Amino acid sequence: MKIAGFTFVRNAIKFDYPIVEAITSILPICDEMVVAVGNSDDGTLALIQSIGSPKIKIIETVWDDSLRKGGQVLAVETDKALAAVSSDADWCFYIQGDEVVHEQYLPVIKKAMQENFDKPSVEGLLFHYTHFYGSYQYVGNAHRWYRREIRVIRNTGKVRSYKDAQGFRTIDNQKLKVKLIDAYIYHYGWVKPPEIQREKMKSSINFWGEGKDVDKIKEVLENFDYSEIDSLTLFHGTHPAVMQARIDSVNWMFDYDIREKKLSFKNQVKMAIENLTGYRIGEYRNYRLL
Repeated sequence: MKIAGFTFVRNAIKFDYPIVEAITSILPICDEMVVAVGNSDDGTLALIQSIGSPKIKIIETVWDDSLRKGGQVLAVETDKALAAVSSDADWCFYIQGDEVVHEQYLPVIKKAMQENFDKPSVEGLLFHYTHFYGSYQYVGNAHRWYRREIRVIRNTGKVRSYKDAQGFRTIDNQKLKVKLIDAYIYHYGWVKPPEIQREKMKSSINFWGEGKDVDKIKEVLENFDYSEIDSLTLFHGTHPAVMQARIDSVNWMFDYDIREKKLSFKNQVKMAIENLTGYRIGEYRNYRLL
């Protein structure tokens, strides 16, 4: 069984992406790791090269900055990395530049790949998510945060990144049939110095639209404040070992009263039902659960 990891990245240093941690967190169970490094304004290419693993295969790409709607360019770059995966790979393990896997889950993930290796009906593996926000001690627990997403796909050549690269579908736009596994992706996209988060958001909005609306949003982002969030809770687990140096170097403070909830009555009811039953009303599911 051959496992290929794949990811894409651009301006990792400028926008403080934990891309090295992301790659090295899954590298132990990967036989190869394809990294699509986009044209950057910083030393991102050298950063990836500095990892120094013979498993890593770098492809240099140029982002199409004219794709300014719906995050489409992110899916395009994901597909470039996927297309560079060796044809003899059995499973493809996708990790984004702000996602990290705790080492405790690597045996679980590999075992799930082995158990489903001879089951072609299983087209992918579905992961749980933990979304950190503001600092490494708080996680988002409102409905704005997706709970699950596909991060391992069978290497059939018939799967493509979907919409803004959050998930995958077949080339004929069918949802993948997947198994939910007991493993988590730790999402750190909302944990970085506030001033860098502000600039990253202003840059990212270019991938989601154009015109006067984008300019207005950028003006609003000038006053971005982590405290303007609807609901958080405390994180009681441990972080991946590869994240420790980054955590130790934190140079900003974010404190939040988790009793404070800025939720509409409708969302309060939804959260209460989910907490009681585990069922999320109106959940977005870009997959077919087996």
